[in-house]
Amino acid sequence: MGLLEDIKSKTLIADGAMGTLLYSYGIDRCFEELNVSKPDEVKRIHEAYVKAGADIIQTNTYGANFIKLSRYGLEDETKQINEKAVRLARSAAHSAYVLGTLGGIRTFNKNKYSLDDIKRSFREQLYLLLNEEPDGLLLETYYDLEEAREVLKIARKETNLPIIVNVSMHEEGVLQDGTPLAEGLALLAGLGADVVGINCRLGPYHMIKALEEVPLLKDAYLSVYPNSSLPSLVEGRLVYETDDAYFRNSAVEFRNQGARIIGGCCGTTPNHIRAMAEAVKGLPPVTEKRVKTREKAAAAVQRERTEPALDELAKEKRSIIVELDPPKQLNFEKFLRAAKELKSAGIDALTLADNSLATPRISNVACGALLKERLDMRSLVHITCRDRNLIGLQSHLMGLDTLGLSDVLAITGDPSKIGDFPGATSVYDLTSFDLISLIKQFNEGLSYSGKPLGKKTNFSVAAAFNPNVRHIDKAVKRIEKKIDCGADYFISQPVYSEEQLIKIYEETKHLKTPIYIGIMPLTSSRNAEFIHNEIPGIKLSDAIREKMALAGSDKQKQAEEGLAIARSLLDAAYDLFNGIYLITPFLRSDLTAELTTYIHQKEKETTNVYHH
Repeated sequence: MGLLEDIKSKTLIADGAMGTLLYSYGIDRCFEELNVSKPDEVKRIHEAYVKAGADIIQTNTYGANFIKLSRYGLEDETKQINEKAVRLARSAAHSAYVLGTLGGIRTFNKNKYSLDDIKRSFREQLYLLLNEEPDGLLLETYYDLEEAREVLKIARKETNLPIIVNVSMHEEGVLQDGTPLAEGLALLAGLGADVVGINCRLGPYHMIKALEEVPLLKDAYLSVYPNSSLPSLVEGRLVYETDDAYFRNSAVEFRNQGARIIGGCCGTTPNHIRAMAEAVKGLPPVTEKRVKTREKAAAAVQRERTEPALDELAKEKRSIIVELDPPKQLNFEKFLRAAKELKSAGIDALTLADNSLATPRISNVACGALLKERLDMRSLVHITCRDRNLIGLQSHLMGLDTLGLSDVLAITGDPSKIGDFPGATSVYDLTSFDLISLIKQFNEGLSYSGKPLGKKTNFSVAAAFNPNVRHIDKAVKRIEKKIDCGADYFISQPVYSEEQLIKIYEETKHLKTPIYIGIMPLTSSRNAEFIHNEIPGIKLSDAIREKMALAGSDKQKQAEEGLAIARSLLDAAYDLFNGIYLITPFLRSDLTAELTTYIHQKEKETTNVYHH
């Protein structure tokens, strides 16, 4: 009798955690490699689960794919690790079914690996496992529904063996992209999964509640593999604490919700599995259930903007934004005076960097809130991935929305090693691509976990564009990828060549997404030489460097020459780009205020010529 025949008439018990037990033995490295280096330890755990009453055991191959093994330098051992895993499980199984396990790869850093790379890695591991003839496949811990969907298609095409697909939830009853659990499981069943269910992250309580909203499926069975509990940190080690009696009672509840396969995930041990096996022994599987209907949340409202977004402005008219770095010292009044000068000059928004060059400054959120309160001035707040983890980024976005700051720039952020504290940790939980997608998900009223926020945010999202590269076509490809993630417009690094401005226009004119082109006035010959020699990707022409050198040490002449060069660049950019991004050097707001006035004067002259 095969697994699918067996499951028709009874509830099957699966095994529990492999890594938790190995970790408890003091082993803290690549668990999958132990199939080769410590096979007796792995086999002993398989046997313990079989002895505890498991009808199904899974191979120790959750992370035995090219991508995950390469983190340990073990990618060349992918074949040996997977082959050995199936043979070990088979030698310990006796009458238990052996499932070849393939774990999800995508985490919250969704863009770290392309879907093509994931599928390539999955195919390799799939073929290795299938060659060893397991009784079925277990695809587990898929937070990303798109990934689960795509790899399931591959597996179903390659084999007729039973396939179990377990997705994982951050929040009870909803998947990471906001898809209700019941809908996601039905989708996977429709793609050919024989058993669909949930595993990891949550314990029995939340998994039972989630399953209460999932109906029995016509073409697939349900499975559930809970964690033993939420972990606690004890002396630097993660510890799970749940007694066996709790799991015994939970197993009956899982069975009552229609689960035909019940196992365990992180923190579970043979004792948990034994308790569940004893609890459901002799109980017939459920064939009918009453499904709870999730109360529909009130439709998420979105606060209306009282002013056009900056991308809309750049489509409608000449728009000028100016970057002014928040102060490094607690002297906000000086910054406020500079901002007031720029507002008087007629800028559309002040852009506020997020600890630029990895140097601590007054919070740009505080600056933005005070500018709004004191000057009724609009801010474009930069958000870096460097300083905040996924929790902090979401809290940050919620705070920005609460303060009514709706214009943001999503960037990776300069690495901390270049700043004042080179030993500080750079977080980078997300890439700039991921952050753009997250902000857009907030605009749909959903947190990263898929949990409703109660209202929709209304962020207009800018992204960075560096045209100062050898192959600008590659930079444009990054732009296009960011547009796919949801970027509304772009602001560029400073450009110091009229020829480069024309090249940028030609390479990007097919895009409908506006670009604010960056112009930063030079302040001295030393400043010019620093930018030319030490800022990656930016090269000044010999003519520009010579002009700045000829200004000598006279600060007034230096400023005048820097402004003259900037005006020439603005003349070249004027007819090519509606968006102008002026970068203020060294808090010299007088320079960017003068350039703003120059642009407005140019607009008046152009309008007068047109009307005449």
